[in-house]
Amino acid sequence: MLPFVFVLYVTNYLDRTSVAYAAIGMARDLGFNDHVLGMGIGIFFVSYVALQIPGALMVERWSARGMISVTMIVWGSLTALTALVHTPIQLYLARFLLGAAEAGFFPGVIVYLSHWFIQEDRAKATGNFMAAIPLSLIIGSPVAGWILGHNWFMAQGWRWLFFLEGIPAILLGIVAFFFLTDCPSQARWLVPEQRQWISHKLEEEKPPNRQLVSLGQALRSRTVLLLATAAFLQYFIGYSVIFWLPTVLKSQSGFSDLQVGLFGAIPYVVALIAMLFNGWHSDRSRERRWHAALPLLIEAAGFLCLISLPSSSQMTVLWFSMICVLMAFLPTFWAIPTEILSESTAAVAVGMINALASVAGFAGPYAFGYLHTRTGSFIAGFAVLMLCAFATAIFMLLTPAATHRRVSESLASS
Repeated sequence: MLPFVFVLYVTNYLDRTSVAYAAIGMARDLGFNDHVLGMGIGIFFVSYVALQIPGALMVERWSARGMISVTMIVWGSLTALTALVHTPIQLYLARFLLGAAEAGFFPGVIVYLSHWFIQEDRAKATGNFMAAIPLSLIIGSPVAGWILGHNWFMAQGWRWLFFLEGIPAILLGIVAFFFLTDCPSQARWLVPEQRQWISHKLEEEKPPNRQLVSLGQALRSRTVLLLATAAFLQYFIGYSVIFWLPTVLKSQSGFSDLQVGLFGAIPYVVALIAMLFNGWHSDRSRERRWHAALPLLIEAAGFLCLISLPSSSQMTVLWFSMICVLMAFLPTFWAIPTEILSESTAAVAVGMINALASVAGFAGPYAFGYLHTRTGSFIAGFAVLMLCAFATAIFMLLTPAATHRRVSESLASS
């Protein structure tokens, strides 16, 4: 099951981030400036944020299999249709609809994994799943760079990029409906004894206080707010880096489109290794906060080097490799909510945290593009991202290492 969900998330991230490389072609062919591209990148997250919590709750109350399948078919179709864009308004509309289509996928899968994996395996499982982020960029960067440099049948390469990356999502969405099962008790590929054992272990690990927690109660919880703030700042950095890395490399190196794709993949190879190791070591030590904070401190050091040291093409790739270690934050961070909250509470909390954090998906790329347009330099943007990294590390260390009982009870009483 996990390898299949991993492939789904690779497809999800390819579709979401294809605009990062298509932006090079759209700027060249359609005359879109950094302001337009930043808005186009960011508006995706307006609708994405609005539907996060409903999407997570539908997975809990309806069907993970059905929700994942439907969202994939719809978002794949919308990605392919983005190839028809000619004006900024059309780009904004296409990205807005794509955000709405993808909204339920990520929080739904996080909740879904908690239905299958016991706590001692959860960060590894989440890490293996979220390793799809750097891997999709490792695969997508050179492929996108190659497609971008080719025109077929009188259509520009960036149009083919959107079309070709949308088709796999449609096909995998159909397969997902028949392949996935909502919970272990429905898995026909397990014998009855295995189904019972998994269900029994998961039931034993549920928090003793099973009261439902409303969105309002979650918003008043210090722990949930700390997690949401940390996630917001991390997403602010992460999406800024992902969406602007190709443009930064292109402007500072003089690389061809293909070379930008090839060298742009190197930081994500480092991120993949760091993510898998950090998730494994966090499970082994049963520690979460420092495993989330340390990648952020390494990332801040990378930004400091990028700002203060002489730049060259090779050194820029090296500093971005340090910066992309921030992705090792993700598996340990997302293991926390489903460990300390009951099922329904976790669905609300994961949806709320990801919704609030995903606002940064709009704010980060837009702010970075705005600062570059106003100053004519990337330095101001790098400085803001460095400060965000330090602040995120502090917030993670302030998050209490609470027991299941204490966190559940504090949420229910707040």
